[in-house]
Amino acid sequence: MRVRFHLPDFSGNFKLNLMFAEMLKNRPEFFREGVEIASFYGVFPPSIWNGGRTQGGVCDKNFVRSVIKAFNDRGIPLRFTFTNPALEKKHLSDDFCNMVMNLANNGLNEAIVMSPLLEEYIRRTYPKYKLTSSTCKRITDPEALKQELEKDYSIVVVDYDFNNNFEVLEKLPRKEDCELLVNACCEPGCPRRSAHYHSIGVQQIAYNAHIKKYPNLPFDASKYDPDHFRDCPYSQRGIFEIRDLRTHISPEAIWEKYVPMGFEQFKIEGRTASPLNVLETYMYYMAKPERRDEARFTLLKSLENTGSLLFR
Repeated sequence: MRVRFHLPDFSGNFKLNLMFAEMLKNRPEFFREGVEIASFYGVFPPSIWNGGRTQGGVCDKNFVRSVIKAFNDRGIPLRFTFTNPALEKKHLSDDFCNMVMNLANNGLNEAIVMSPLLEEYIRRTYPKYKLTSSTCKRITDPEALKQELEKDYSIVVVDYDFNNNFEVLEKLPRKEDCELLVNACCEPGCPRRSAHYHSIGVQQIAYNAHIKKYPNLPFDASKYDPDHFRDCPYSQRGIFEIRDLRTHISPEAIWEKYVPMGFEQFKIEGRTASPLNVLETYMYYMAKPERRDEARFTLLKSLENTGSLLFR
């Protein structure tokens, strides 16, 4: 049995994720059967190719190298969320994104794509990267989803509105390559989701332009994209607030329903979530219920011993 989790933010949650990977390796008795870390996903900011969640901040080249090495030395891929739908041809030559791609171009790391323009560029320029088809494509037609699975993607992220639609899920090919977003905070059937992804892409481009011109001034997204749904009331839902949503997949359902059906790829979202919420979500999904308290304490103690704090 393989239950493979894709976990959020190798950059912002670097220490938390590193300590979690070590705990999974050294204390397997804490965890449910078959748990694996399939990847840590995210970007090194400022990445203009980034999509799905706006990522602020700045990373230097040494940090990029150290994070790649830390996870790759443990056999864990980094999967870059290069899913900005608002990209233009001029953005393909971005120095920072190409630097990251070159540093991680070792055959282990991966990229998540949405824009056909960027996908073609990555396939041509960096053929070693496995590519994932992003949930940002918002593929809500079952036949279109089947067609997506016929394409040359290592993984296809299934739209969250299919999560508990077993009539559709049962008929999907390549179930082992379908990735399910288990803890979506977005409202089921959200009519603004695609527009939100596009406006986030516009905001990411504006942010990158801003920090190049005004590195010491705060960024105000409202000046660049008045349609950006910055005040979405659902974006900060925590693990205890999403369980009643019809798109929620519980840990019990993963092991009792989805894995027996043939699914083995599961995504936990949380790139812009509180680190405390991320930690609790890891415990909820991957730790045995009777060992959660001990596992949580062990992880927090490890972070304390390294001088790390969960609070940003």
